[in-house]
Amino acid sequence: MYTEKVLDHFSHPRNMGELKDANGIGMVGNAKCGDIMQMFLKINDDGIIEDVGFKTFGCGAAIATSSMATEMIKGKSINDALKLSNAAVVEALEGLPPQKIHCSVLAEEAVKAALEDYYKRKGIEMPEELKKKAEHKDVHEVQK
Repeated sequence: MYTEKVLDHFSHPRNMGELKDANGIGMVGNAKCGDIMQMFLKINDDGIIEDVGFKTFGCGAAIATSSMATEMIKGKSINDALKLSNAAVVEALEGLPPQKIHCSVLAEEAVKAALEDYYKRKGIEMPEELKKKAEHKDVHEVQK
């Protein structure tokens, strides 16, 4: 049912935990599935994500997608992180069961919520990418 990569990221999550010096924090959740993700970003003055952490309350797929998302953006620029998609997270994990795709959407949303918080804290106008965030609820509606 789950790929080896999903099982590895669930059993050995990367970047798990809160960053005390984060300058971008985002939290997203969905009442239907019960998953809650919190993403912590430490972004330097050059716009590079120096460190990233996450806390996730949810199933194994939620933990694995959070872990993979952090690995995909750590050390990258804000612009690269803005391009993170749930499809890229699924691909990096070598697939997810259809009923767990919503976890990858939540991971994308958590990253973007943390970036949105970073822009607000800095008083910088958000790029268009953040204004076009995916709607997590739509994924759940399709999977009823």
